Amino acid sequence: MEDLSDVNCLSQSQHHALRILAEESRTLTVLPSSSRIQRACDNLAPTLPREGYGIQKTTSHLLDDIAPALNRQALSPNYYGFVTGGVTPTARVAEEIVSLYDQNVQVHLPETTIATTLEGRALKLLLELLEFEVEAWPGRTFTTGATASNIVGLACGREHVINQAIRHRKQQTTSKDVETVGNVGLLAACRAADITDIQILTTMPHSSLKKASSVVGLGRSCFHRVCRSDEELEFDLALLEERLKRPHTASVVVISCAEVNTGMFATHGENDMKSIRSLCDKYGAWIHVDAAFGLFARVLENSDEFKYVRSGVEGLDLADSIAGDAHKLLNVPYDCGFFFSRHAGVAQEVFQNPNAAYLTSGNPTPDSVQSPLNIGLENSRRFRALPVYATLVAYSRNGYRDMLQRQIRLARRIARYIAQHPHFDLLPWIRDGKANIDERTYIIVLFRAKDDPLNVTLVQRINASSRMYVSGTAWDGRPACRIAVANWQVDVERDFAIVQSVVDELFEDKRRLA
Repeated sequence: MEDLSDVNCLSQSQHHALRILAEESRTLTVLPSSSRIQRACDNLAPTLPREGYGIQKTTSHLLDDIAPALNRQALSPNYYGFVTGGVTPTARVAEEIVSLYDQNVQVHLPETTIATTLEGRALKLLLELLEFEVEAWPGRTFTTGATASNIVGLACGREHVINQAIRHRKQQTTSKDVETVGNVGLLAACRAADITDIQILTTMPHSSLKKASSVVGLGRSCFHRVCRSDEELEFDLALLEERLKRPHTASVVVISCAEVNTGMFATHGENDMKSIRSLCDKYGAWIHVDAAFGLFARVLENSDEFKYVRSGVEGLDLADSIAGDAHKLLNVPYDCGFFFSRHAGVAQEVFQNPNAAYLTSGNPTPDSVQSPLNIGLENSRRFRALPVYATLVAYSRNGYRDMLQRQIRLARRIARYIAQHPHFDLLPWIRDGKANIDERTYIIVLFRAKDDPLNVTLVQRINASSRMYVSGTAWDGRPACRIAVANWQVDVERDFAIVQSVVDELFEDKRRLA
């Protein structure tokens, strides 16, 4: 620190954080008031100050004006918007160290810092948590989130299927001196492979996949849904094969591991994955799994209570790549995602920094850790691995199993309540009974009001309570409301009581107005 005032301001900020954390257990407020947001907007610097405010005035501005206008998405267990995890206490401690030491985790230099070595270990621990064989997934890295991981996955899939087609056509066995996508570009590589079309085959893709497809040059329109007519989240294997066998066509198959609106899975058991794997091997396709939050179902015990959900993540070791979010159910700070691949060299073919001597690690290291800048999107990377490492060693499999079981049980309690409520329809199972709800619900509850006019304002009215927050979405072309339970602090009885009281008050207000 430069002087005592810097130290005092840092202490003031830390005291504020401790006070907020201590108060959180006694407050039900999830959103800031509109007046606080307006005050913060009014007090934003209108232009760059001619003379700087200085650290003391700026600290006061941040703590007095800005902080009160932020929502409690990580702090409150009742923030159910999107799929937003919190931050475990251990991850919060680690994040302080991340900020203090501010490592740029790019080049593996084990003699100068433990950062890249720890990142490699954190990824290994994460694979162990998720019950994957570590040696089977040599391609692994941290990203900014599942969107970035999907970009990496589609880029690797594109690289692999086209390069394999080139090798097959030219009878080559390695990528050395081959006209690969990474070397000559997508158009030239497709010409060399005699490929005229690239398709992504899936059931119900998340929007980030179409964004990723656009980024890697395949386009949003390359998606083709190959789902069953009676269950649009699951694969129609005959339709899948029909698309895969198209001539002069390269294919990537994407499996949605917990669809974003329903939390439901595209596969159920290892046999489903074996069938898809067999078809992809037959026609040279890459399997990528979009598992932003679904993947963590692998920590569940295989009991009757969780058997159906657990079946949705069985057999994923047969995929070529997997994308996931750590800042969701792992409950570490934003931004943190991860990417796993069974193919060690493909990411390097795509993301290698060529002819940059200053970005090399010098002498080869015996620990097999790759420099992260050569296997992912970013050359400059924050030390996002440290909170992951810290929270994994602190809570391990039993701790995360307990967290997820509480989250699922709360979601199922809410789902039963909605299903039995006279004013709501539980989606998409409005005709199913309680047993089905208890079996299939993961962490998402999707519903709408039976009264269509109410659906227009339903999300807004729930969120106006400031005691809980939900997301709006659409299902079958009509407005719907979505609750995603993802915070580590979940208490089933306490939090269900809050949800029930907020929803019940909606109709009490309506009756009073009637």
